[in-house]
Amino acid sequence: MTAFAFVFPGQGSQSVGMLDAWGDHPEVRATLQEASDALGEDLGALIHEGPKEVLALTTNTQPVMLVAGVAAWRVWKAEGGADPIALAGHSLGEYSALVAAGALTLAEAAPLVRFRAQAMQQAVPAGAGAMAAILGLDADAVRTGCAQAQAAFAPDSGEVVEAVNFNDPAQTVIAGSKAAVDKACEVLKGMGAKRALPLPVSAPFHSSLMRPAAEALRERLASVPLRPPAIPVVNNIDVAVETEPDRIRDALVRQAAGPVRWVECVQALRARGAQAIVECGPGKVLMGLTKRIAPDVAAAALYDPASLTDVKAMLAR
Repeated sequence: MTAFAFVFPGQGSQSVGMLDAWGDHPEVRATLQEASDALGEDLGALIHEGPKEVLALTTNTQPVMLVAGVAAWRVWKAEGGADPIALAGHSLGEYSALVAAGALTLAEAAPLVRFRAQAMQQAVPAGAGAMAAILGLDADAVRTGCAQAQAAFAPDSGEVVEAVNFNDPAQTVIAGSKAAVDKACEVLKGMGAKRALPLPVSAPFHSSLMRPAAEALRERLASVPLRPPAIPVVNNIDVAVETEPDRIRDALVRQAAGPVRWVECVQALRARGAQAIVECGPGKVLMGLTKRIAPDVAAAALYDPASLTDVKAMLAR
């Protein structure tokens, strides 16, 4: 069998009805029930019915994406799928990876990511922060442009803009205060960026403005039991595999207000021997990023029964 890794998507891949293709698969049904019981609400109805605007609220998106990734993982295992050599998750997806690795139960993770979402939303008033995807420049150029944009404001202005998601070699997401992000988009377009796309998000995720959320998360994580992962998980913040629960907690705290180093995560999975990387959960965003980061690695997505069959066939070659 081809050596492979699984990766789990984060916010942005959600859609109304995203689990419908699984039908009444018992693993999906049980996963939805476990998370719904843990949160005291019907996540299955929310995912199936929406509406889209409610599903897109970060306090809902984070739990439903966790559930969707874990459901696909459990189906994979129930249908005879082998364990990957390693796991990773993009931002919120790191929690799905930790559940898949046995470091957290889904019942522990669902309330935790709901808390994470609430803390992030409360850290910066709605409308005060922003994010934008910068296309067509390398990461170093984006960092330089952000520094130039921030220097246009007085040091005590509170305006901040930073590179926060290193998604592929020519796509970096920036985040910070709205005025500084707008200025950075202007600067970066002047530096040759093909596009600077504002993202429809409710907070400047992974920027230093999220430090209050990170500290709230630190306090909450102190009471959450964590176990050593049974499968290595490459984390976002350090591109490292941790086995000690306290080190995993610390990495999760720092991830909330620090960058997602996704290019390096994919490179680390390849360095560990992954010849294929499978996106486990709704959408194909990470599959596309894998193709651009590591064109020599086979990329696939697992999100419904047909793709499950395709992934099994690909890995059996």
